[in-house]
Amino acid sequence: MREEAIADAGTPDPGRRSLVVCRDGWHEGVIGLVASRLKELHHRPTIAFAAAAGEAGMLRGSGRSIPGVHLRDTLDLVSKRHPGLIARFGGHAMAAGLSLPLGALDAFTEAFEHAIAESADPACFERSLLTDGALAPEELALELVESIERGVWGQGFPEPLFSDVVEVVGQRLVKERHLKLELRLQGRRIGAIAFGRTEPLPPRTRIAFRLQRNEFRGLAELQLVVEAAESAQDAQQPGSL
Repeated sequence: MREEAIADAGTPDPGRRSLVVCRDGWHEGVIGLVASRLKELHHRPTIAFAAAAGEAGMLRGSGRSIPGVHLRDTLDLVSKRHPGLIARFGGHAMAAGLSLPLGALDAFTEAFEHAIAESADPACFERSLLTDGALAPEELALELVESIERGVWGQGFPEPLFSDVVEVVGQRLVKERHLKLELRLQGRRIGAIAFGRTEPLPPRTRIAFRLQRNEFRGLAELQLVVEAAESAQDAQQPGSL
């Protein structure tokens, strides 16, 4: 479902502020994960729809938003401007759910787009990623992964995200959709992966990354999960991408 949604979204129109996706055969139990992935890829509020189980002719939608766009309030605005378009909805700023008649999907897509375009600050759609900066060489260890795993992270208190300039020693595609990397960071070689990325990285790259335990044949080693990347020559201020 995620791969189908990414393919359907393609390269969104730069002038549009939202994404709405729907396919026959999708399961409503995981549409929230689909919406979340598209939101991360394209940095715009996204709603994924699937046929509602047990409700013939109805769609069930799950949405995820970006900072600065209150998703529940946006749905409320659409509902007030277009009475009857949305059967029911609920949620909060960053996530919401809704139901609507199957035949209302196109009308909802345009009403949702117009509501966001009119109410949201255009600056919200300029992607900016804040990080906790670089780690010292001795901090690149499984002990830090274990410490992070003991934490409780969520909205307003995100899991630590680090950044640094690396040398790309090797890179290859895994399953044709993930970029497997060998990097040189802080004088040592370390493995990394960029999920959902197929474009190669330049030889010197500034990355934003999380730490992960990678286990293979009973051995555990540190791996970086690359969340964002840019050429080291294009790098902005330390701590942001």
